[in-house]
Amino acid sequence: MWKALAGIAPALTVNLAPSHRDGLVLRSPVLTASGTFGFGDEYRDLVDLSRLGAIVTKTVTPEAREGNPTPRTVETPAGMLNSIGLPNPGVAGVLREKAPIWPELPCPVVVSVSAHDSTSWTALAGAFDGLPNVCAIEANLSCPNVAGGLDFSATPEAAAATVAAVLAGTELPVIAKLSPNAGDIRPIARAVEDAGAHAVSLINTIVGLVVDVERRRAFLGAGSGGVSGPAIRPVALRFVYEARQVVDVPIVGIGGIASTEDALQFLLAGAAAVQVGTATFRDPRTAETITDGLAAYARDHGLDLLQEIVGTAQPATEASAAEVDLEDVAVGEHVVAPDALEPAGGA
Repeated sequence: MWKALAGIAPALTVNLAPSHRDGLVLRSPVLTASGTFGFGDEYRDLVDLSRLGAIVTKTVTPEAREGNPTPRTVETPAGMLNSIGLPNPGVAGVLREKAPIWPELPCPVVVSVSAHDSTSWTALAGAFDGLPNVCAIEANLSCPNVAGGLDFSATPEAAAATVAAVLAGTELPVIAKLSPNAGDIRPIARAVEDAGAHAVSLINTIVGLVVDVERRRAFLGAGSGGVSGPAIRPVALRFVYEARQVVDVPIVGIGGIASTEDALQFLLAGAAAVQVGTATFRDPRTAETITDGLAAYARDHGLDLLQEIVGTAQPATEASAAEVDLEDVAVGEHVVAPDALEPAGGA
């Protein structure tokens, strides 16, 4: 059982998997985004990880991947375009090289996974059950930078089948990461909720292109890539706003979040939590700074729980699915997930 350490405002506590038998209670609604924070060990000397709700790892695949041809990144107005291609040591390498580090981290770990068929999705998700300090699986259904990566969230049927395959392999809470490139995200979000996903995260990057005018060809080695950063924030907010109207499970907002105000916009639109991604490259402590800013906002506005504002920008008042009952969480020097809400696995 992991504990939210002293120094975090109790008002920030959030349950990201209220439909899971153990829940997923985090000390803060601010997480790091997959692909921008390594596997946790890369940043632990730069960032006070005890300030964060959780880190989300680089996406793990069944086999090792070298990634896409270089160049893999290029700056764009208010953001960047990347086609990294999910380089990682594969599940065996991660279990051997990275997982032993996770119990030492002062925050829980969400493992991002991506596979190629139902059998491999099931096996990959199950590989992380029971590992100390692993609190959830984020199923990356939406990577635009690998062949077939978008197929898993292209239709409600494909997304639901993939989530079912992941759930068949793990006892951990499952977060389904959805794509903005599929068009209307609402039927897909509803489908993964109906399939059993405990939360959804959105959005992944938007497919884009930069052309090198001297070489007269695509700048990135793989051609197109995914746009991220502040440029996509209004788009991401719209997706969160619309998804909140059709699902009850918590939403984790992603896309161009670089400040406390950005995070607050996502919460007001309906997200119970946020992930900080591209902004980390400019300032590794961005997530930590946003956490402090949210605590100050809750204090200044007299909020017992920051979750009270979730979805209040929606046209009709609704209760947040991720709201934490004050009676279920001890408030004091420590904020502790009670036994009924203890995440599967932990340190």
